Amino acid sequence: MANDKYVAYVSTYTSDSDWGIRIYDADIKEGRLSEKEHVSITNSSYLTISHNGRFIYSITDMGVESFRILKDGRLEPVNKASINGMRGCYISTDYTDRYLFVAGYHDGKITVLALNDDGSVGAITDEVFHKGLGSIAERNFRPHVSCVKMTRDNHYLCACDLGLDHVKIYRFDPATGKIKLADIVRCDQESAPRYIKFRRDGKFCYIIHELSNTIEVYSYEEKNDNPVFNKLQTIGTVNDYHAGDSAACAMKFSYDNKFLFCSNAGDNSVGAFEIDDETGLLTKRFILPISGDYPKDIAIFPDSKHLVSLNHETDTMTFFNVDLKNNTLIMNGPELKVAKGNGIVIMKVSG
Repeated sequence: MANDKYVAYVSTYTSDSDWGIRIYDADIKEGRLSEKEHVSITNSSYLTISHNGRFIYSITDMGVESFRILKDGRLEPVNKASINGMRGCYISTDYTDRYLFVAGYHDGKITVLALNDDGSVGAITDEVFHKGLGSIAERNFRPHVSCVKMTRDNHYLCACDLGLDHVKIYRFDPATGKIKLADIVRCDQESAPRYIKFRRDGKFCYIIHELSNTIEVYSYEEKNDNPVFNKLQTIGTVNDYHAGDSAACAMKFSYDNKFLFCSNAGDNSVGAFEIDDETGLLTKRFILPISGDYPKDIAIFPDSKHLVSLNHETDTMTFFNVDLKNNTLIMNGPELKVAKGNGIVIMKVSG
């Protein structure tokens, strides 16, 4: 790892600049980032890297945009495609990199698009609108699809709807790119499920809830060609003495999948949880402040010894040394300015 090269991609809104994606060299040993390049794209609210590590796909105002990842981590535009709807909030690929999924927060829509071998985005293969009413509240009274993520076996697309307090499970047809509802994970009323992530072995998934400030642990398996999710645990993302009006935000695994990290807006904190390898259950290690406002996303460095918090409202990235033996989080150097950051991901590059 000492000689490996890494870069970080940060997606931002573009009210103050045309540069919606910023590229940083990542110093793993020091736990710091240094900006090397920027990319013109409008309001990149979320981005994802293909599983083969060759392409980046980003939300943009007019739909989605694809980029080829060069050897040094710089990006080369490939193409743009419409999602036939309002701007999305989350994007992911299936595990064969043949399809792209977009979540629509504003219109409650899931869009599926084909991907070509050259990384370009092709035609829309399916469009599904969520319907119904959630609890009568300021924010979650109608469909808001906040995340779309495949199960690790590539059989089902899981769609978090924080407006309906549901995670809808769709059977995915890789031949046609169509999805069909197979099951619904019904979450607590006004919990607002925001993101779902599967552990690398695919046996357990974790759902973070924005309004209830909780993470739920589920086992997952397929029985008789049907998805089976069983809830195993609910654990809080904030301390008992947390700040009011807290909202759970990001959720990321450490590179070795031994720890799960989360962030909390309002409380402006980061939590670290150890994952039991056999049971998938979480044990809280710490929940500590991040010296910024609205940590919309976080990234854990590959050595699990450093963390960066992307603070949307203070337009900063703050850096920390992570000590998982002593359960501490210590500021690591000065903050970096980045306007209206939305998402951050660190990846290894070849040169």
